[in-house]
Amino acid sequence: MTVHQAIAAPGCDCDGQDILPSLISISEALARIAANVAPVRETEVVPLERALGRTLAQPVRSQRMAPSFDNAAMDGYAVATSALTGNGPWRLPVVARVPAGDHPSESLVGRTAARIFTGAPIPEGSDAVVMQESVTRDGNFVHLSRPPSPGMNIRRAGSDMARGATVLDKGERLGPRQIAACASAGSDVVCARRRIRVALLVTGNEVRRTGGELDSAQIWDVNTPMLMASLTAMGVEIVACEHADDDLYGLVRQLDDMAARADLVITTGGISVGEEDHVKPAVGALRGEFLFSGVAIKPGKPVSFGRIGKAHWLGLPGNPLSAFVTWQLFGVELLRNLSDERPRSLERRNVVTASEIHRKPGRCELRPAMLAGFDAHGREIVSFDTATHSARVGHLPMADGLLFLPADAETLPAGALVEFQQFCQA
Repeated sequence: MTVHQAIAAPGCDCDGQDILPSLISISEALARIAANVAPVRETEVVPLERALGRTLAQPVRSQRMAPSFDNAAMDGYAVATSALTGNGPWRLPVVARVPAGDHPSESLVGRTAARIFTGAPIPEGSDAVVMQESVTRDGNFVHLSRPPSPGMNIRRAGSDMARGATVLDKGERLGPRQIAACASAGSDVVCARRRIRVALLVTGNEVRRTGGELDSAQIWDVNTPMLMASLTAMGVEIVACEHADDDLYGLVRQLDDMAARADLVITTGGISVGEEDHVKPAVGALRGEFLFSGVAIKPGKPVSFGRIGKAHWLGLPGNPLSAFVTWQLFGVELLRNLSDERPRSLERRNVVTASEIHRKPGRCELRPAMLAGFDAHGREIVSFDTATHSARVGHLPMADGLLFLPADAETLPAGALVEFQQFCQA
């Protein structure tokens, strides 16, 4: 194991004002999203089997105790520990058989045993289950060599959930683990916020559908499948997914149509200051509102946020790594605000660098990085490429999250403490 020495470095100023005064910080951009995005109001009752990805609008409470009765935690024999007096071994007649789903036919009296199976109710008079591997069966008798303790291998009623207990609070987004808890609580339906309606518009004359024929001036479309996958994982309703050429009037028509149908319109590309960047002029032509345009980060500096009519608008850069990084930072947060989802544990944490970093200072750099174990002090180590390239995604599958490299740092030694945020997986 490689040991990295901690350094006395200044804190990351990624959230401080960049040296370029026209750009805002990451924290300011997130604050503007929080201040300007209210949750959708509509709710609906959703069957549990179709609730994956939905955000709860009301808490889920347990309808009864879970489990609702004392039951066996494994296959074995139910016994009364108080009857096992003196020194063992003990020879007990097997007087009953209790499969899961059946009620015990009789109580145990004295030094007797009942054959019992996992999940079956505990017979009256017994207070322990001896697993079948710990006994010897001899016809209708079992032999025990060691006395069990009271409560052994018994799941007590209410040990998982009390009746009326809040299992999940409102604002919880339902994944497989949350759905399991709902089912155990007896909830076959949940009250959820309606799905967020999202329209995606990928721009660029050069962009062509992945897998198609390309001429020498064209590239395959990475942003559409990448963002569609991200949106699907977050459980939104995708009302439109289109491509747009670099044409102002065409963009105005498409954005106007999308904004009338969606809560959130996402665009990629066309938000810089070149002669062929028409997305922001199109937003302006629709009398849209710009809440920020440009953040002090690398990659993804042109990322923009505002409104078109009643819809929110998020303008992502066209380069795919830039689009992915800014989606992780701002798009995920925007959707969570719209769905009133409770904050998740995506806060940044400190890690140490596996190797030296040389970079150009000026903006906070968000560099994809891989978790690479722990050092001798128990701190997480991250490895990374030597540079960030906004158009390259070949190494993205190996990355676990983003390093936040301070704007003013030109060189960081191996073992430097830096901030790290894991990717949102849903």
